[in-house]
Amino acid sequence: MAFDARPEHIDELGHVNNAVWVQWIQEIAVAHWRSVAAPEHDAAYFWVVVRHEIDYLRAAVEGDRVTGRTWVGEAPKGARFDRFVEFAGNDGRTCVRAKTGWAIIDKASGRPVRVPRDVVAPFIAG
Repeated sequence: MAFDARPEHIDELGHVNNAVWVQWIQEIAVAHWRSVAAPEHDAAYFWVVVRHEIDYLRAAVEGDRVTGRTWVGEAPKGARFDRFVEFAGNDGRTCVRAKTGWAIIDKASGRPVRVPRDVVAPFIAG
């Protein structure tokens, strides 16, 4: 997924602001979920962030196009499932690398549940 660094993304140092990277991490995660999850799973569950680990390796500046890629961890742990994101700049070099812990919430109860195998199977298959 590509993101363009626009003027509103830039902080006082002339770089994409850290909060923008977090927003892009969430956008790519949600897009991946919606593109792979079965409609009945999207209707039954939502995910919330419980932890971000972000390495800022190189700055992106106004006008840059960064390309994000995401993938999930090998297996969930209870209600939690890790997701990884990397963003590469115009030159293909990594700007930001992140690991985010997400927890699955049952929409009906509003409570975390153990991640169902059939929910994660399409994300870890192959």
